[in-house]
Amino acid sequence: MACVILVLTAGFGDGHNTAAYSTAEALGRLSPGEEVQTCDLITEVQPRIAAVLKNLYQQAITHFPSGWRAVYRMLEKSDVEPQDSAWLAPLVRGLRVKVEALRPRVIVSTYPLYAALVDALRKQQVPVPRLVTIITDSISVHRIWLMQPSDLYCVADMETREVVEKLGIPAAKVRVTGFPVSLQFTEPLPATPTSPQSQRILYLPSTTARRVASTLAALRPLLDSGVRLTIPVGKHSSRLYHVLRAFTDSMADAPVEIIGWTTRIPELLRTHDVVICKAGGAILHEVLAAQIPAVIDYVVPGQEEGNAEMLLSRQCAIRTFTSRETGEAVATLLADGGKLGLQMRANMLPISVPDAAIRAAHEVLASPAILPLSTPAAIAPIH
Repeated sequence: MACVILVLTAGFGDGHNTAAYSTAEALGRLSPGEEVQTCDLITEVQPRIAAVLKNLYQQAITHFPSGWRAVYRMLEKSDVEPQDSAWLAPLVRGLRVKVEALRPRVIVSTYPLYAALVDALRKQQVPVPRLVTIITDSISVHRIWLMQPSDLYCVADMETREVVEKLGIPAAKVRVTGFPVSLQFTEPLPATPTSPQSQRILYLPSTTARRVASTLAALRPLLDSGVRLTIPVGKHSSRLYHVLRAFTDSMADAPVEIIGWTTRIPELLRTHDVVICKAGGAILHEVLAAQIPAVIDYVVPGQEEGNAEMLLSRQCAIRTFTSRETGEAVATLLADGGKLGLQMRANMLPISVPDAAIRAAHEVLASPAILPLSTPAAIAPIH
């Protein structure tokens, strides 16, 4: 029977899934003799509750950011005790069933809740393998990641490592691997018959429909001058259908390509001149991996502020607050043959980690066996 590595994720935002599936793919390449299973345990055990929570989360970060900020801060002051929670107790049982059935030699987590579940099993004297936690926050690390212990932590950069250590995690348990992005970033681009001569904008819309409509209007002058626009809508296709239809109808001859669900984001990021996106952990590290100048048009309060700081502090992106500012920022990055954009690409080079998934997988496979922990890590108080 092949050894099993269990990778746990959760579909609250794209970052957790990106880190999980990218690391799982890397583990499969580095250790083909082992079976790697990726699981969203929350959805598997509590599908209805998970669907409601994911919808509420998406509505909150899109339409009620101030409310989400309050929730985010409240979670920093609360303790997660699965034994005392009616909806977390089934997750503990679900993880126990999975561990006993698969007998994994290591568990990898890309979502903070799972450390609490593992800790609960250890307190019940259930044999649990070592836990490797991949923290998907950058710089502004939420305290919930560290409330319960993990045997090893993988973080995106040195700044995040310093934050984690200041919160009480021993340096010996922290590894800087980069944020695990798709292995497509390490592979050659597909051959294309001809390369477009015009400049290209990649727009990943995630804000309200009204904001998307006004952003598209702000980009009109650039499109009129021959700049090309690509819009992958993915999960937002139904929400933005009428906005995009109205825009394309009003500019029938505009060089605009609208794409539905796609796995080509790494390719698109590497073949465009500028990207407009939110400050999600996954997308901004994909921006770094592709070394493409970014215009950040939205930052989810709390959880994404560190991600934005990571690029803004190094002059690798421009933050905008209105659609007009977004249009102006894109125009600035494309002006003079993309001079400012080229400088941003140069700024990204020292911190770009396209092979972060491979680095994280090496840590998972190479870290020594560690005795299970039974007490929470010492976390510094939040001031």
